[in-house]
Amino acid sequence: MHAMLSHAIGGPETLELTELADPQPNDKQVIVRIHAAGVNFPDTLMIRDLYQMKPPRPFAPGGEIAGEVAAIGKDVTGFDVGDRVLALTGFGGFATHLAVDAARLVKIPGDMPYDEAACFIFTYGTSYHALKDRAHLRRGESLLILGAAGGVGAAAIELGKAAGARVIAAVSSAEKAEFCTSIGADETLIYPREMDRDAQKAFSGEIKSLAGADGVNVVYDAVGGAYAEPALRSLAWEGRFLVVGFPAGIPKLPLNLTLLKGCQVVGVFWGASTMRDPKGHMQNVRDLFELYAAGKIKPRISARFPLAQAAEALEMMQDRKVMGKVVVTMA
Repeated sequence: MHAMLSHAIGGPETLELTELADPQPNDKQVIVRIHAAGVNFPDTLMIRDLYQMKPPRPFAPGGEIAGEVAAIGKDVTGFDVGDRVLALTGFGGFATHLAVDAARLVKIPGDMPYDEAACFIFTYGTSYHALKDRAHLRRGESLLILGAAGGVGAAAIELGKAAGARVIAAVSSAEKAEFCTSIGADETLIYPREMDRDAQKAFSGEIKSLAGADGVNVVYDAVGGAYAEPALRSLAWEGRFLVVGFPAGIPKLPLNLTLLKGCQVVGVFWGASTMRDPKGHMQNVRDLFELYAAGKIKPRISARFPLAQAAEALEMMQDRKVMGKVVVTMA
């Protein structure tokens, strides 16, 4: 087998394509022959030891895979060799083969391509949990999405529209705004790369001009940094502010605003929720497959890279050049 390994702390340029012995399953594992692996922002942090999960080196990044079952441990039931599956693995996905606990596998529909399956659960799972379980988004409400052109942001646009919300997509460029409109956003606004106090006030004013005098019902913040406070200020009475991610830094919010607006600041830790509520997670997965079958959601893959060029995929992610999803494919 081959894997793109992190041997030392550093950026994508430190990864090395390495030949390894084929893995063998333990009693509760299967071997997945990987066809595609989704690329996500945590991958760029993990190789720098900046993520909460720090695998022992050497390790392959890539926490989201799709492929076919190649071998099965003796205690595994419910799966056969040749089954088409996806899995959230945390890491190890930038490889041609991987041993995976059978409990992590989900069978994928026969008409779902491997590349779409490889970038399905992480983004849609996060955004569905955020909007359904944490924000309780209702039909007719307004939804502001920061970082709307990224993987979870694009998923939130589609899921927000499927829920009957009015979606405002906030992005950093006209090209990204056009992308968001193409996948269903009702309105778009472009925020500056640098956000000082004057820019924050202007940004909050732009949001309110699109949302109306009452403000937005739900903010989906996948950006953080200086962008969070003006979005919080734009919330309507009893609005919900979803804390999803911090690529622009961890924000400091004036909590007096939560009193003045009667609003909630709600954390979204989807990974932990899947472990604490596995039944709820599997119901959400079933819901997402139904939405996929109905044509209401579809992974938007903007670039594909072969395994040998996985570092380029990570560079694209860390430089915030991704619109939708990026996938690493195996020969």
